[in-house]
Order: sequence, then structure tokens, then C-alpha cells
Amino acid sequence: MTDGEALGFEPPPVNSIEDSGLNLGFISDLVLKVIYFVGHITGYEIAERVKLPFARVVEEVLEFLKREQYIEVKGAGGLGAAAYQYMITSKGSEKAREVLDRSEYVGPAPVTLEAYTYAVRQQPLSSVTIHQRAMRKALAHLVINEDAFSRIGPAANSGRSIFLYGPTGDGKTSIAESIGRMVFQNDIYVPYAIEVDGQIIKVFDEASHQRVEESNEAREKARGRANLDQRWVLVHRPVVITGGELTLDGLDLTYNETTKYYEAPFQVKANGGMLLIDDFGRQQVRPRDLLNRWIVPLEKRVDYLTLHTGRKIEVPFEVLIVFSTNLEPKDLVDEAFLRRIRHKIYIGDPTFEEYREIFKRVCKARGVPYDDEALAYLLREHYLKPGRPLRACQPRDIVDELIDIARYLNVEPVLSRDLIDRACEAYFVEI
Repeated sequence: MTDGEALGFEPPPVNSIEDSGLNLGFISDLVLKVIYFVGHITGYEIAERVKLPFARVVEEVLEFLKREQYIEVKGAGGLGAAAYQYMITSKGSEKAREVLDRSEYVGPAPVTLEAYTYAVRQQPLSSVTIHQRAMRKALAHLVINEDAFSRIGPAANSGRSIFLYGPTGDGKTSIAESIGRMVFQNDIYVPYAIEVDGQIIKVFDEASHQRVEESNEAREKARGRANLDQRWVLVHRPVVITGGELTLDGLDLTYNETTKYYEAPFQVKANGGMLLIDDFGRQQVRPRDLLNRWIVPLEKRVDYLTLHTGRKIEVPFEVLIVFSTNLEPKDLVDEAFLRRIRHKIYIGDPTFEEYREIFKRVCKARGVPYDDEALAYLLREHYLKPGRPLRACQPRDIVDELIDIARYLNVEPVLSRDLIDRACEAYFVEI
């Protein structure tokens, strides 16, 4: 996939109000709020803020608002109606306050739920094929045994669901993040917002969606597609991570009583990408209740969300959902639910050889000279003698601890027995 291209979908051009899927009254209310908050503003700037073309759309809306005496023209900054300066009237201010009582949303115009559903279905994860070579490259920075590696690739290819389990500190979260951020490299379009029954649901989120930085080649191609619907943003396939803070309410629409519009839940923001539920089982709700919430989406590839009016809406569920836990599966889920999860992968403790490889990589990255004899001492004194299990995260933590101590003592950070002992005494706690 080349830079700046999305798979299977491009937003069609908007050449009229009808093409937008919205009605004149809805767009007029949005434009009026923009003018109310900004003051003097050109037609071009209004079009840029609401992400709709000036010609035949914003221009028509402004003419309607002028006829209703909600706005007036106050000079021009150039040639043509797009350069006119528009200002709200007292009648318009009164109307704007009435509109704001219904919703304070001011920003890019939303797309319809139907348009959103179509776009998501045209950009499914199932259309992304991951081959072994790409997977090895994506996970090259991690040390993973071959058995686990051979299971991860097919699981990611499924685009369905993965259950990662095993001891804490062995890289489950790192593996999941690497799959999402390094394997799903092609791009998709997401809308800024969705409109349902006059209600607005914000979808695009800077924290969840990474805009595509277009190359010169991509920008050159985009010139021929300048009339694409600007209400859509080209982003990398999202990787949304949630953990102990996840609640059942967080999986439904969040209605803000003050602003009177909705924030899309995690799984909607993750559509077309991955939703990682980290530390599964540590949430404030019972694991079984949380898992039951996913039964319909996992089986039907649709989800149902509730507006504050009580109406339920159907949205697509094109998400690779990953459950990551260090708790025993039998303590979290029953057999019926595990059957619905396509891939179950155990991520175990590293072997001594794998631990050595991780330790060597950490030393190289931190600029600490590696020493086989020093590692043998570490393993003998601080693992074998106390009967302590190996964990994949520990080489990084121990070396970082050693560096902190060396810095305090004003000595070179080397794998001396003294520094190793000090680091381990500070790091390990017997429970």
C-alpha cells in the first residue's frame, strides 16, 4: 500500500447539499454557530471549518441565512462570494443561542450513519494479509519463542479476536501493540463525526487516530482528488488501548450533558484496527459481564449503541479485539466464551537463552558493556538460588536500575557484581 492511500474506499465528492446526506437546516445551524463564535469570518474560512465545499453547499447555506436575516455581509477580503466577510445579526445571535441549547458541537460537519457503515465495511481488517516475513520484521525487536510466534501471525490475519495470557512481564502488551502499529501499515478513512437523528457522535480522536503524514508523491496524487469529501480524515489503522479503567458504560455512547453531543466508545474509534484490552480481569466490572458485552459483536460483526433518547443504533464492528491478561483463563471466562474467541495464545516465561538475548539487546541499547560471566552470576545468585522465575521485562528493569545506581555513585555503569547485587536488591521484592 503506498503512502497516503486507503484500502477499498475513498470519500465521494460533495457537489450539493443532498450529496452531504444532511439537510439545509442542519448545516445552517452548524454554520450559524461557527459565525456566532468567531465573529467576522469569510465564506472560505467557514467552508474550511465545517469541511464542506463553498460552491453549491456553504454558499447556498449562507444565502439562506442572509434571507432569514440571521447574518449579513460586512465587506470583502477579495474577489467572489467566498471572500465576503460574514457577521451575525442580533436575530441570528438569538437563533444561535437557541441552536446551542440543543447542541454545542462546532466543527466539521458529520457524515451519516449509513455513509459511515459503508466506509467501515469497505475497509475491513480481513482485506489485510500479513505474511510471515512482515510479521518477523514487525516483531524483530522482541524475543519470542517460535511456538508463540507461529500462532501470532494467523491470529492477526484473522482480524477477529485474540486471547493472550501468561505470567506478568513477558511481553503480551508489547506483542499486541507491535502487531497493531507495525503490521497494519495501510491507511483508512474515518469521519470527524457521525449524525443520527440530528444527534452528533464524535469519532475522530487525536489520541486514538494518527493522521497520515503524506509524502510529496501522495500530495501530488491528492491534487487530482481535491474534491474528495473533506469530512473524512486519512489515518493509520488505529490501535486503541484500554485497561483497568474500562467499564461497561465506556463501551457505549458517552453523552455530555453540557455540550449535548456524544463521544464514540473505544470500539467505534478502533473500527478498522485493533482494540487492546490490557490487564483484562483488573477492571471494576466482573470479567464475565465484560465478556458478555462482546458476544454479539464478535459473532455478528455489529454492535448496538444507545442514544440518550433510548433509541438503539447499529454500528459496524470491524475490530481485531485482543484480551491480554496475566490471570488464569479459568478464573475469568467459561468455555462457551473461549469458544467464541478465535485464537488463544500462551505467552510464557523466556528460556535462559531467550533471557540472555533480551539482556544483550538491552545492554546494547543502554550503552552498558555486555559480559557473559556477569550474566551467569546474575542468573545464579538472583534467580537459581532463590528459585525466582525469569520474566522478559526484567533485563530492561535491572539494567535501568543498575544505571541509576551507577549514576548516583558517579561510576561507570558496568555489569560488576557489586552493581548487579545492588540493582537486584532494589528491584526484587519477595511476596
